[in-house]
Amino acid sequence: MAYYPRKRAKSIVPRIRTWPEIEDGPRIQGFAGYKAGMTHVMTVDWRKKTTTAGQEIWTPVTVIEVPPMKVAAVRFYLRDMYGLKSVGEIWAENLDEELKRRIPMPKESRGRVPKEFDEVRIVAYTQPKMVSGVPKKAPDLMEIRVGGGTVEERKDYAMNLLGKEIKFSDFKTNGKFVDVIGITKGKGFQGHVKRFGVKLLSHKNSKHRRMIGTLGPWHPDWVRYTVPQAGQTGFHQRTEYNKRIIKFVDLVDKEGEKKLESEITPEGGFLHYGEVKNPYVLVHGSVPGPAKRLVRFRDPVRQTLEDVDDIEVTYVSRESKQGV
Repeated sequence: MAYYPRKRAKSIVPRIRTWPEIEDGPRIQGFAGYKAGMTHVMTVDWRKKTTTAGQEIWTPVTVIEVPPMKVAAVRFYLRDMYGLKSVGEIWAENLDEELKRRIPMPKESRGRVPKEFDEVRIVAYTQPKMVSGVPKKAPDLMEIRVGGGTVEERKDYAMNLLGKEIKFSDFKTNGKFVDVIGITKGKGFQGHVKRFGVKLLSHKNSKHRRMIGTLGPWHPDWVRYTVPQAGQTGFHQRTEYNKRIIKFVDLVDKEGEKKLESEITPEGGFLHYGEVKNPYVLVHGSVPGPAKRLVRFRDPVRQTLEDVDDIEVTYVSRESKQGV
């Protein structure tokens, strides 16, 4: 059965319903970026018990551009018998003009810090105007949990970020695990075979091959939801658990001014994306969604393997993805 209902995602911005508790902090527990494409790198195998430990291995990676995000507000929650309840929020004063494309802009800084609260989260937004491969200006707005430390320490940490930029390095470093949440590539209305992978009927079957053999028994006398049928395929929210950060590159020198040349953009640019001009992260393996799609990162909720301090990358492929 896998996932039900198989319908279109409500929003292009993935919704995160679960945040794990962490020991280090206080710090932000998530981030967001835009998927550029895939390539491969050569790394020194960091796994100690494999036959290739310490040797160079071929590793597929997904390139995700992660320009700095900005903190628009700090939101406070109180936990009761029904779950979390919003009890207050404070909005920043120096919000970008592009944000009015997404929400009605507050005229001035407003809100208050409640007397009692159990959870602190920041309301952050992306800066797609910095990304040449994403043809839009409207920021993507989302909530990110602040975890670690005491509740008061989380509040002070979040209030210090209000109206400022946050970087991916504030969230994770090389060798750490993350969960990647994205909206898969939409494929529209598809039939039984493509949607559920059911077996083709015999070539001697009357009229049709790409259909199901039965809609179910006579009783119960209705078609149950477990019967594979045609419908919306793709554009679903999916979570990839335990993806390791191979490398994060800031593209900014130590002085914070001069931008270094990108070492990841292949000849001819990434397909349907172009050039990577901002900080980017290499994630081990594949990630849901097509190029340009917004993807969100989160602390892993079901991590089993250990983090590593660093991963040595010896070669990054910049060969053309155009097939030439």
